[in-house]
Amino acid sequence: MSGFSLRSFKAKIKSSIQEFRRFRSTSSQSLVLPYFYCTLYLLTGAMAYYRPHGPGFIGPPPPPVPWHSWRNTGGDLGAFQRPFGIGDERLPEPLRVFVNAAYYPNWGVYKQGPPSSLNLACISHVFYAFAHVKQDGTVYISDEWADTQIEVDGTHGCLQAFGKLKLEYKHLKVILSVGGGGNGSQHFAQVASDASSRGIFANTAKQLVVQYGLDGIDIDWEHPSNPTDGQHYIQLLQDLRQYLPAPQYILTSALPAGEWALCNIDLFAASQLLDFINIMAYDFSGPWTPQSGHQAQLFSPQAPHNDHAIHSGHGTITYLLSKHVPKKKILLGIPVYGRSFLGINHIGQYPCGAGGEDGVFLYKDLPRPDASPEIVDRVVGAAYSVGGDGGFVTYDNPDTVKMKANYVREMGLGGIFFWTGAADVRSGNRSLIETSYVTLHTQL
Repeated sequence: MSGFSLRSFKAKIKSSIQEFRRFRSTSSQSLVLPYFYCTLYLLTGAMAYYRPHGPGFIGPPPPPVPWHSWRNTGGDLGAFQRPFGIGDERLPEPLRVFVNAAYYPNWGVYKQGPPSSLNLACISHVFYAFAHVKQDGTVYISDEWADTQIEVDGTHGCLQAFGKLKLEYKHLKVILSVGGGGNGSQHFAQVASDASSRGIFANTAKQLVVQYGLDGIDIDWEHPSNPTDGQHYIQLLQDLRQYLPAPQYILTSALPAGEWALCNIDLFAASQLLDFINIMAYDFSGPWTPQSGHQAQLFSPQAPHNDHAIHSGHGTITYLLSKHVPKKKILLGIPVYGRSFLGINHIGQYPCGAGGEDGVFLYKDLPRPDASPEIVDRVVGAAYSVGGDGGFVTYDNPDTVKMKANYVREMGLGGIFFWTGAADVRSGNRSLIETSYVTLHTQL
């Protein structure tokens, strides 16, 4: 990057314009327009490549990117169609920019790293987790010290830190996630059942968005447990949309990857109110299951060893599509942690316990010391390692993330999100977030 000069770049533009004028005066009309667009395309790509991406960062430009591509339809150039054939005056086809999002829990500032530790050049949306909800419907920040007071990234509180980072990473959207597991969701059913408390919820959520310069709200109600809850969930989304109109504000919701919960919700109605549905395609296996299993498999095995092993990312996506949820509104969730099973070496076995903290190791700490090299099951889309203090540890690695990112592209989904971003390797070949970003946006 150090060899780039604005003066030389301007000279290149001037030279290209002069070359185009000479070409126009000496060539047939059918070739002029393709030549112009080819020149413009190359110059646009060069500007995107040399755009600064933050202090010391060298890598792919942050989304949204003005990329264009031609359909991969074969032809005499092998895998690629000739971009500009004789007499071909088509405009370049826009290459979709996929969502590549990450959750950042406020407790991450204590354990995993500050907001600036995220590779924001490769992240399009950050879901800041979690705000909680009171019995009367009031949405409030759950950790005032972490959210607004702790000295971090040159300011006070993680919310202001993300506000500063948005000034640097212009593409970045920061969304406040409300709810979460355990106490975070305990009042949702009561609040959503009452019109008055729903109004308070929507109003106070909007106030937090405005106060901290955020881009929207993410609802992480875990989970509507019956059809009545499901109806109230839709009503809550409707009230939120009144306060957070599209496209000015983003409204999303995290939902589990299981029909046991999704069957309670009118998913098509929800999709009409939401910008994205974040499918938590992980935790298929853990300490609550009697046998070990892959915790985030993309596909179900042909012969599942128990009922839990039936669940998969693809199975859930298929279910959503059967309910007419638009593909581009679905985000596939990927865990940035592994689940441990001690005393065993494969799936379908009975462990004697779990290693790590509550059976979990952060991805950046995997594989464990003295563990085997990572093994990738390309049939189901899952990775694992065996040995050390983790025993059998199931998790995602760059190989499985590539599989999932290509799946998202092939299915035409909206993109990918990670739980949690701060548990990833910062950058490079081991980074799950960077691997996803590059795979999603690399022309095939």
